[in-house]
Amino acid sequence: MRKVLVFGNSGSGKSTLATALCAAENLAHLDLDTLAWVPAVPPMRKSLEASAREILAFINAHQAWVIEGCYADLLATALPYASEMIYMDLAIDACIANATSRPWEPHKYKSKEAQDKNLEMLIGWIRQYDERNDLFSRSAHQTLYENYSGKKSVFTENPRII
Repeated sequence: MRKVLVFGNSGSGKSTLATALCAAENLAHLDLDTLAWVPAVPPMRKSLEASAREILAFINAHQAWVIEGCYADLLATALPYASEMIYMDLAIDACIANATSRPWEPHKYKSKEAQDKNLEMLIGWIRQYDERNDLFSRSAHQTLYENYSGKKSVFTENPRII
């Protein structure tokens, strides 16, 4: 059974690729954004333990799946169960173009307008990918990729069709 981790910078096409894989192969889909945060203002990360419990519940409930996100710590929780990983390592400008043209994500935002209000902040976040030294950075993603000994791929551009 296929069990895939898809990760990379914001705007790299993780959700688009995951959605396409799930539709083509009837895989379950988990977007880590849906379980990484406590619904609060300002936003606050859930504890790693709480998020890990949800990830493991998802893995135990599905034989074949795609888990996608930019959280190296949460991806590490799923890593022992994965059959492969895909690192979406697109250029910063490509990620910004993707973020600018992305459709409304109703599982993340109440409206397209609410999503668009965050676009300037998101673009700034995307631009910092190489400079940051956190769980969402290029260095964290490259370490995750390099340390995985299973089947793995790097995409440097968005695939046209899965």
